[in-house]
Amino acid sequence: MTKTYQMNSLIEKMQSPDQDFRFMGLNDLMNEIKQDPQCFLGDEIVENKVLKQVLALVEDKISEVKNQAVKCLGQLIKIIRQVQMELVVDKLIEFSGGKDEELRDISALALKTITAELPPDGRVAASACAKLTPKLLDQIHSPDTPPEALIESLAILSILISRFPTQLSASSLTPPPLQVLVPLLSHPRPVVRKRAIVTLSQFIPISPPELCSELFSNNVLPYLVPSANIEKQRTTVQLTASVAKHSPSQISPMLSDIVPGIVKAIQREDDELREGCLQALEIFLLRCPAEIGPYVNSIIQVGNQFIKYDPNYAGDDEDEEMADAEDDEDEDADLDEYSDDEDTSYKIRRSATKLLAALIGTRPEMLSTIYKEISPMLISRFGDREETVKMEVWTTYGMLLGQTAVYGGLPQSKDDVTGGKRKRDIETMDVEDGPYSLLKSQVPALSKALLNQLKSPKTSATTLQAGFNLLYSLLNVLPGSLSNQVALITSTSKRVLSTPPSTSTATLYLSCLSFLALFFATHSPPIFTSFLPSLTPALLKSAGERHPRVASEAFRVFSALLQAVKPVKNTDWPEPIYDQAVARLTTHDTDAEVRGCAEECIGDLWICATDIVRGKNGKEWEYICRQTGKVDGAVKVVIKVARDVDIGDAWVNGCMDWILGLLKKSGRPGKNDIFVAFDVLIRSYSSGVPPGLPSALISQIKPYLSVSDISLLSQALNTLTVLLELAPSTTFPEVEAHILSDIYAISRSPLVSGTALDSLLNFYAALVKADKQIATHIVPSLVISVDKAHKAESSPANAARCVAQVVKTDHSVAAGTIAEYSKYVKPTSKAKQSTVVLSLLILGELGRFIDMSPQHDIFSNAIEHFSAEQEDIRSAASFAAGNIAIGNLHQFLPVIVKMVQSDAKKRLLSLHALKEVVTHCSRGQLEGVADILWVPLFENSENSEETTRNVAAACLGKLATTHPSKYLPQLHNRIHDSNPAARATVVAAIRYTFADTAPTYDELLSPLIIDFLSLMGDGDLTVRRLALSALNSAARTKSHLIRDHLSVLLPNLYKETVINQDLIRTVQMGPWTHKVDDGLEARKTAYETMYTLLDTCLHKLDLRQFLERVVLGLADDSDEIKVICHMMLFRLSQVAPAAVSQRLDEATPQLEKTMKGATVTKDTVKQDLERAAELQRSALRAVAALSKIGAGVSPKFDAFTEDLKKNSTWGAEFKELIG
Repeated sequence: MTKTYQMNSLIEKMQSPDQDFRFMGLNDLMNEIKQDPQCFLGDEIVENKVLKQVLALVEDKISEVKNQAVKCLGQLIKIIRQVQMELVVDKLIEFSGGKDEELRDISALALKTITAELPPDGRVAASACAKLTPKLLDQIHSPDTPPEALIESLAILSILISRFPTQLSASSLTPPPLQVLVPLLSHPRPVVRKRAIVTLSQFIPISPPELCSELFSNNVLPYLVPSANIEKQRTTVQLTASVAKHSPSQISPMLSDIVPGIVKAIQREDDELREGCLQALEIFLLRCPAEIGPYVNSIIQVGNQFIKYDPNYAGDDEDEEMADAEDDEDEDADLDEYSDDEDTSYKIRRSATKLLAALIGTRPEMLSTIYKEISPMLISRFGDREETVKMEVWTTYGMLLGQTAVYGGLPQSKDDVTGGKRKRDIETMDVEDGPYSLLKSQVPALSKALLNQLKSPKTSATTLQAGFNLLYSLLNVLPGSLSNQVALITSTSKRVLSTPPSTSTATLYLSCLSFLALFFATHSPPIFTSFLPSLTPALLKSAGERHPRVASEAFRVFSALLQAVKPVKNTDWPEPIYDQAVARLTTHDTDAEVRGCAEECIGDLWICATDIVRGKNGKEWEYICRQTGKVDGAVKVVIKVARDVDIGDAWVNGCMDWILGLLKKSGRPGKNDIFVAFDVLIRSYSSGVPPGLPSALISQIKPYLSVSDISLLSQALNTLTVLLELAPSTTFPEVEAHILSDIYAISRSPLVSGTALDSLLNFYAALVKADKQIATHIVPSLVISVDKAHKAESSPANAARCVAQVVKTDHSVAAGTIAEYSKYVKPTSKAKQSTVVLSLLILGELGRFIDMSPQHDIFSNAIEHFSAEQEDIRSAASFAAGNIAIGNLHQFLPVIVKMVQSDAKKRLLSLHALKEVVTHCSRGQLEGVADILWVPLFENSENSEETTRNVAAACLGKLATTHPSKYLPQLHNRIHDSNPAARATVVAAIRYTFADTAPTYDELLSPLIIDFLSLMGDGDLTVRRLALSALNSAARTKSHLIRDHLSVLLPNLYKETVINQDLIRTVQMGPWTHKVDDGLEARKTAYETMYTLLDTCLHKLDLRQFLERVVLGLADDSDEIKVICHMMLFRLSQVAPAAVSQRLDEATPQLEKTMKGATVTKDTVKQDLERAAELQRSALRAVAALSKIGAGVSPKFDAFTEDLKKNSTWGAEFKELIG
């Protein structure tokens, strides 16, 4: 009732004769809708009354009221019922066709507002398109329509086609839009022509092909000939650019006819035409990368010609920027006198620069050519007299440096070879005619031209900032390359830092300071030390600035400087920066970032200028070691200083007390660093660990000895180990009394693995060394702990490893332990199953380093258990047999090998035992027995059972690395074996060899690897899948071996990403039928391999082909493949934005489909919806990353992201992701 009353009062306001009341009524209604979108729900009468009143106010006499009514309709259209939406559209169409010019204008504005706000789904969009489009086309077609109305109608059509292409393409529009819009290309008003060009290009994708062909043959090609009317040619060039932007697939086949015409047209004496031609060529580069390829050289020539186009200035454009320093100020004065408001040549230079930027961004394979032909021209234009052009040139060069950082290892000649992930090593940088060597040769000219632009006192803050950013990018790509420009760098930096920062210049300060930090970090001290006396006062002044980010960056510069010149002696700046840092720490209201950087700087002073700060009173540590506020950075500083400097036990004690206080605080963040600090500080005591420390520390560590946080558990165990090693007499009693029972519980937990398990084993070793007598108590206690635990909560394997560690540390308990647990594995034993399993595992772990041949029956009993009924006993027996064999290979290994050859029932278990032997034997041991194992393993690889084959392959792979010159050729000889199972074993074995990352056998593997991986084209699906998996492993660990073969390997890889309908079969499951794709696993492996290649071999990939497969993967039936493709798009948006932007149009429809979610049917279950939501989140992350590439690249994608922002489900999350 309250809402009805409120709405009625608003209607009364809107009916008021007072215009202010009417305006405020509309305003209040909009606010109400925004606050409560459900305000009309279930009350149709009120909804009708409100809507009619708002529509009535569209005809109001007062303009402000009309405009407010239009805005209100934009809000109402989102929440009213569909019937009412249609009523609004009909009414506005009626108004737009009326004779009242003012009403027609306001209704056009209302239609634009509504079409922009219409919900993208639902019948109303289709209805609005069906009703509105023909009327708009008729209005455009009418010769009586005034130009202003034409522009509005074209704008509404543009909104409709960009937001609802599906609805418009589904309906047959009469007359066809292209026939109506083409005549407007000859309209006398330029603004109408421009608007018509945009709308026309948007309609081309949904128009019949014959009409598109007619458009090109009648309205494009005839006007690209040199003799064409110049105004008509301008319009035609703009049209081709717009079509390429909105529908590249339509214009791509025509480029061979269009581009030569545009290249000729650019030479005509018309600046507007030239600018349009340059912009068109830029769009062709970005949107039609394959088809524009043959014209790249012509584009380079055009870009280089017009980047220096300046007919109104008579200066020598090649030499003006290289002029001597003493002439610069006079030149600046001359330039200031020169002024020409009519000069638009800068637009052509700017467009030429953007054209070259597009080429740099999309042609990474041409980097060497770009450095030879484009880079010198860009450097020569660093001093362009127009500020916007200059900034564009610098931005373009920054892009070139960015491309070099990512693709710099890619040579253009086939003879060039680069190895490993792109690193700034000497070999990569010195490839002859490679990007790095060419850049290195151009650095002197580049740095001189750039710094000459920065040194003038008249240089603006924006220009200075851009210059420092470019210098920063240069040092990132080519560290240490500015050695010859130290004087200019120092003077320019000093001038910038000498002026107090303001709100507008703070970012310039930050850019300058960031550059200096990198400069100090990448150049050797002798180069810049002599200039420090003139620069450090300005840096010290910056450290004292009130602006927090400026002060923080200044402290970072000093940290970089300290690290560069250490040890610091006989200089006067460390003391002032020390005082400045301490002053910051003593002030309670210091910004958190400034405090953190000041703490870091204090730490670097202690490490690099120890003698200078040691003479101080040490008060800084009182302020660093505080209990309140953020202390993560302070803990790291203490760790860093404690590792490198011996300050004294008193300081260590103080830090230890502080760290103990921090550990008592609740909260997870920073606890890992606290435990690292404990380890470092305990080792820092010069006169031994204080007697009371173990007791105090252990009581604080005890709560972390649980499996609730495995990472902290590992750190806590490491700290206990250090205490036991350095202070065994005082630590051991505390451990035994307070925490040993907790350790036993941890030892049998299945959650403890990896680093945590290693820490646990190290703890047991230290514990036994601290007190040898404890070993006899630990072993039975561990076993009892396992026995008492529930089966699901215990890991006998972990307990067995702990027992073995105890025995290994104290051999005196070995005999008793073996005797105790060997009795449980005897055939006559009545022990329960869990005891037998644990005993077998313990004996196996012990057998690895103890020769069990005197107790031969233990091995025999383990073999007997191969026939046990329980799976876990058989598995433990296999483990025991293999590991016992390691202790005496000569005696036990032949028995296992014989079983592999002769006992089919026990073959798989015997192979698992051999795998234990192969995995845990030392290299020397393996070399001695490899020949005994090789033949039986290969014989059993031909077993059709995949599990058996995989175990054999793992063993063969490991053996191959022990004697590669002998075994790799043997594997190679079998790649053409007629038995697919043998081929599968070969490629699986090769995959296991890649697990050994050592380069010892790379030389032998290199010539064979292409043959092994060629099995990706095998006729057997299993072989192909394993070969794909092998390529994935090779790409991850041996990428340098496959980089130069990718041109051969990738076609087979891409072939496996295609869905093979022959591998899809239909399975009957009761009353339902279910499709099974046998090729899914291979396809998934192929996409995983692509993701790995993106990380390790980026500069060797043809990104156009690569992206084609990624875009197709977005439409795959498998959600897992879609997620991998989303991850690749995310990565590509960071490392290759220009390349991925060219595919946005193709990727958008599939991303839109994913974001719509699962179609809910009667068979949909909760898990389906959860899976769909996870897939949507994955797509959302990819879309957010792609949206940062730049707006305007793909109109279709831009419209999609705008809709996403308005999406009720994902809008908020999407906005958060894009920041």
